[in-house]
Amino acid sequence: MLSSISPLGERARNSRWWLTTAAYLVGSLVGGLALGGLAALLGSALPEDVRASSWVLGAVALLLLVGLAYDSAPGSQMVPSWKRQVDVNWLDEYRGWVMGLGFGVQLGFGLVTIITSATTYGVVLLAALSGDLGAGLAIGAVFGLVRALPSLLMGRVRDRSALHLVFTRVERGAKPARIMARVALGGAAAALLVAAVGS
Repeated sequence: MLSSISPLGERARNSRWWLTTAAYLVGSLVGGLALGGLAALLGSALPEDVRASSWVLGAVALLLLVGLAYDSAPGSQMVPSWKRQVDVNWLDEYRGWVMGLGFGVQLGFGLVTIITSATTYGVVLLAALSGDLGAGLAIGAVFGLVRALPSLLMGRVRDRSALHLVFTRVERGAKPARIMARVALGGAAAALLVAAVGS
């Protein structure tokens, strides 16, 4: 996805990179807001005392730990997911901002494309556990924006060598990003376990 929207590619398609990328960022934010808001609304169907009970907090913590174990397992295993990805034909069929917005919404929502990490499921669980629309929207907004921010790395790409340089940097940053995601899952699980013991 990162290579699909670059100044190099957008120029070839007679589109403006900054406009396509802005639309992508907005779309990803909207998708994240929709995911977090929907999960929070679904979670609010359970009474607050049930969501705050030690067994529910413990169950969600356990699910996060299972996701952490899955993400930490050696090899190229992925969490359960379907195989759908954004439609690359959109690159040539639609204006840049339309494609950027559409890609962003789908990727920011997280559940309608390939899921590569348990953190996506973690976001849904935590937003649902909150049962609060404001909290769910905040969780979803962070998720959507974080997913889209790497697109800004493409801003200075004007030729193939610059494109390869960005890919090299992304490759170098992949391991720290995976570690941060695992720390987030583990930290959330630990916080929920502490809350479960204290409730």
